[in-house]
Order: sequence, then C-alpha cells, then structure tokens
Amino acid sequence: MSLLTGSANAVKYTLFGFNLIFLITGIILIAVGAGVGAVFNDYEDFLVGKFFSIPTFLIVIGAFIIVITFFGCWGALKENYCLILSFSIMLFIIFILELAAGISGYVLRNDAYNLIDAKLNQSMSSYSNMPVNDVTKLWDVVQRNFDCCGINNATDWSDHLKDNQLPLSCCKIQYGTIGTFSCLQSTYNEDMNTHLGCLKGFSDYIANHAVSLGAAGVVIAIIQFFGVIFACYIAREIKIRNGITGFI
Repeated sequence: MSLLTGSANAVKYTLFGFNLIFLITGIILIAVGAGVGAVFNDYEDFLVGKFFSIPTFLIVIGAFIIVITFFGCWGALKENYCLILSFSIMLFIIFILELAAGISGYVLRNDAYNLIDAKLNQSMSSYSNMPVNDVTKLWDVVQRNFDCCGINNATDWSDHLKDNQLPLSCCKIQYGTIGTFSCLQSTYNEDMNTHLGCLKGFSDYIANHAVSLGAAGVVIAIIQFFGVIFACYIAREIKIRNGITGFI
C-alpha cells in the first residue's frame, strides 16, 4: 500500500518517469563519448591527452547513470527511504561531474587551436617516406580530407623538404594522370589544394566535436538537477509518513 497521497504520489510516479529519462540520458552520454572519442582517435598523433579524457569521462558517467537508475526506479516504486536517499546523493554527485565535464568540453574548444598548432609543428619534422610512419600517413589524411597544405600555408614544409617539394597530398592529382607527378611550391601550381593551411579547418573540426561533449554534459546535468529535487522531495515525504528521524 502506498504511503504517499495527493501531490507526493504524483511526484513519485514523475520520479519514476524521470528515471526512464535518466536511463536514456546515460545511453546518450555513452554514445556521445564513444562517437567523439572515435573521431579523436583517428587523429591521435595530432591531439593531446585531454582530448581523450573527456569522452572517456562521459562514457564512465553514462554507465554509472544506468546503474543508479535502478536504485531510483526501485526506490520510487517501493517507496523505500534509504534507496531514494542514496539515489538522490548519487544523482547529485553525477550532476556535479556532468557539469564539470560539460564545462571542460567548452574549455577544450577554446584551447583546441593552440593545442593543435603545437602538435602540428611538433609532428612536421617526423614526415618521411623512408620509411612511411603513422605521422606521415596522418598528415596525408588531414591534407586530403581538409583540402589544405601545411600548418598555415605550403611554405611550412620548406624547413623539412628540399627543393620546394611538397607532400603529394598537398596537390590534387588530376584524373588521367600517368607516370610521375610532382607537387611543388609555386604560385602557378594549379593543382595545389584550395585552402592554404590545415590548422584552421582541422582545429575547427576538432573544436566542434569538443562542443558536443560540453553540450551533452551541461544539458543532461540540467535535466538531472530536477531529478535531484524530485528525489529529495519524495525521500522527505516518505520519512515524514514513516516517522523516520535523522538525515533530511
């Protein structure tokens, strides 16, 4: 038999409904963290560690939400004071962690340009075709995908390659090209990639994904804040009707 009546009983079932929403938000956090993490992993050599810590953090939070959702559902249905109180405390901790992850995502977006600039400058000297290494492959991938050359422009390669030579990924190899093909720094080279440097386009691409981490953390944290309020209210009502003394 339910100990709660009227508005408290309605809030109880609202809390149960919120738990279902929390379950979905936990899955969303895992999906966002895994998706953005996979994008960042494709460019691992050009990114610093903090680009990978936030997606991992969101995945852990999402998994934790799924676990504690069962506390909330069971506690709401059984009107169990201890379970709902435990759920409220854990949900508040999750709220703080999500808010921190969300803010970190926005901070990471603002820092992306400078962090990536440093990594690109550091990696340029490792470009080599004898043997071809992971950095070489990634530079070619970035220059082709973002239709760019060098960090700020093609002259960035002058300190690393001889005779005005450029990586072939700096140029568009025209259809029907047979035999050898040279990609050289020249104002008359019509085969050069459209954009001057890769830093702007690549850092914007990474920053936009960092924003999705921040948005997911902040928006879901706001939703869960209302869950904390509901849970605390239900715990208080059950405590009053059971004559429980002590906390809350």
